[in-house]
Amino acid sequence: SYCANIALSECDLLIAVGARFDDRITGKTSEFAKHAKIVHIDIDPSSISKIIEAHFPIVGDIKSVIADILKELNKEHFDFKKHQEWLKTLENYQQLYPLTYEDSNEVLKPQWVIQECAKLAPDARIITDVGQHQMWVAQFYPFNYPRQLATSGGQGTMGYSLPAALGAKLAAKNEEVVINFAGDGSFLMNIQELMTASSHNIKVINIILNNSFLGMVRQWQSMFYKERFSNTDLSDQPDFISIAKGFKCEAYDVFTKQEFKDAFDKALKSPKTSILNVAIDRFEDVLPMVPAGGAIYNMILPSYKNKDRK
Repeated sequence: SYCANIALSECDLLIAVGARFDDRITGKTSEFAKHAKIVHIDIDPSSISKIIEAHFPIVGDIKSVIADILKELNKEHFDFKKHQEWLKTLENYQQLYPLTYEDSNEVLKPQWVIQECAKLAPDARIITDVGQHQMWVAQFYPFNYPRQLATSGGQGTMGYSLPAALGAKLAAKNEEVVINFAGDGSFLMNIQELMTASSHNIKVINIILNNSFLGMVRQWQSMFYKERFSNTDLSDQPDFISIAKGFKCEAYDVFTKQEFKDAFDKALKSPKTSILNVAIDRFEDVLPMVPAGGAIYNMILPSYKNKDRK
């Protein structure tokens, strides 16, 4: 988010707990948190100052280190009230560029689908695959308890989510809902695991946010390569509904908000694994976005507009 990136860029103290400072986090390293004193906590000494120089390196188990830090914070000399000006600054940043999107009644927006899932199943365990949908879920699903989300993060492991969702369901209580968000490209990477779900009666709700693209790469090609789309257009697709039914799963094509609500309700009530193939806006972008190699405070913001496309 805009607020988080600017906060990192302007803070005077950064406490990094078990962070690797990989390039997806730091952007241009010489500009990353350059005004801050950095406390880097990790159990692995080789990770500390590997990419970002730590002013205060702490090697240790996170639980014990955090416990010691909390003792210091609870002492009388620490006055949280003196940071109200900083908190107000962050609040202003949030209002300046909040996470938002332009809703539409003509074509489903992925952000709406994600938020609607949260309304219909607020305590569901959420799994994501890799791509734009992964970013949208992180931005727009209101997580409300620890470890509610499982995702492969920056590893970029397409095909992760379906087997991960099956594992999450086996580990969860029977009544818990497990929702797998995937893209049309990533879902095909391990679609055969629907047979595992069917054979072992493992109920997972799979939501394919289908834009007929490898969406994240398409977004880069739109923004930085003058829309020279190379091997990202997936308009020629398999019939997900027929494939899912072939694996003895429930399946629904979804094009409207009401169709989504109806299909999701059926998926909740069904004892079987379900697939909702949701047609979304093909050219919706994940924003804000930091260009590769740039400083994290130099973001492409929602003012970026796509051209009219079909």
